[in-house]
Amino acid sequence: MSDAMIRVPAEVRDRLAVIAEARGSSIRSLVQEFAESTLTEEERRERAERTRAYLAENFGAEVGDEESAAMGRKLREAFARHQGEAV
Repeated sequence: MSDAMIRVPAEVRDRLAVIAEARGSSIRSLVQEFAESTLTEEERRERAERTRAYLAENFGAEVGDEESAAMGRKLREAFARHQGEAV
């Protein structure tokens, strides 16, 4: 794998360095982790559809759009609370 240079403002680079240091990592690893773990909107939709199909096939559970949206809100709220506690 060859390396590539990404140009960002100095403030962004400095912020990435602080985050990486706090994690005991490097900016390179931080950017790689972000790229590997961040889904596009299309990827999220595909994952949601696969999850719905799995739940229906294996558990007989039909998850509708409203239920899915409500669960998404609950998960985001729980994540936000967790992030608040971690600070």
